[in-house]
Amino acid sequence: MRNTRIVIVDDSLFSISILQDILEEKGFEVIGQASSLEETIEVVKDKKPDLVTMDMTIPGTDGLECTRAIHEIDGNIKVVIVSSMMDDEIVKKAKENKASGYVQKPVDPEEINTVIKSVMAGEELFDELEKIYFDVFKESFSNNLNKLTKTTPSYAGEVRLNNTEKSRGISVVVGIIGKYSGRMIFDLSYETAKKMATVALKREVKDIKECLAMSGEFANIVAGNACSILNRKNKVLGLRVAPPTIFHGKSLNISKTTLDTISVAAKTQFGEMYLNVGFKRGEE
Repeated sequence: MRNTRIVIVDDSLFSISILQDILEEKGFEVIGQASSLEETIEVVKDKKPDLVTMDMTIPGTDGLECTRAIHEIDGNIKVVIVSSMMDDEIVKKAKENKASGYVQKPVDPEEINTVIKSVMAGEELFDELEKIYFDVFKESFSNNLNKLTKTTPSYAGEVRLNNTEKSRGISVVVGIIGKYSGRMIFDLSYETAKKMATVALKREVKDIKECLAMSGEFANIVAGNACSILNRKNKVLGLRVAPPTIFHGKSLNISKTTLDTISVAAKTQFGEMYLNVGFKRGEE
C-alpha cells in the first residue's frame, strides 16, 4: 500500500496539531489543512489528497456539506469523520454522505491508524486474504475437532467449483462480516453428528436437538477461531462472525453463491464432514 496523502479539516488548531502528529507518527503524509468550506475546496483542488479527515463542527457549515463538496471535486477521495460526537444518527448521516469511516475524539492513534488503513486497502488486501483464508479455516477445523473429540481429520482435495450440492442432512451457515463479507458452511449427516456429539458429551445424546446444538456450536467455534487468526495476521480485516443458522432435513441443497468459495470433504472417524468457506470482493 503506497503512502497515503491526507488533508485535515478541523476548526481547532489544537486538534489539527494533535491529529497531524499522530498521523505522521503512523507514517501517513499530511499535505494540508483547512478550517472552513472554502478552504476545504481550495486545498482539495490544489493538493489532491487520497483521504481527508473531517471534523463535524465547521463554522458556517458542517462536516457533511464539506464531504459532499469534496466528492464533487473527486468522488474517489476517502473521507474519515473525526468528531467528539458519535451516535447512531450522526454515523448514519455520515454513511449517507459517503463517509468511509468514523473516529471519535480524543483520537486513539491505533484506532485511526487501523481505520485509515482499512479505508485505503484495495485489491491487494483481498488477494492476501484469498491466499491464506482456507488453510486457516482448515487448521481451525482440525484443531477444534481434536480438542473436542481427541481425533484428527484427513482431507480430500480442495474444490473451487461453485455448484449446488446436496446436503448430508445438517447444514450450519455462519455469516462473516468485516472489511470483506463471507460465509462458512459446515455440513454433516445426522449419524455423523450423533457419533461426534456422543464423544464430545461423553454420553449418549438425548435427542436430535443435542446433535443440532453441537453442530451449531462447533461451526461457530471453528469460524470464530479462524477469523481471530486472520485478524491477528492483519487487523485491518476486522472479521466478526454472526450467530450460526442451522438447517436440517432430508432434501436440503447447498446452493450456489456469489462468493468465491473453496470446499473440502473432511474424513473423520465419525463420518464425512463438509467445509465450505468464501469471501466476496469489495466493501462489507
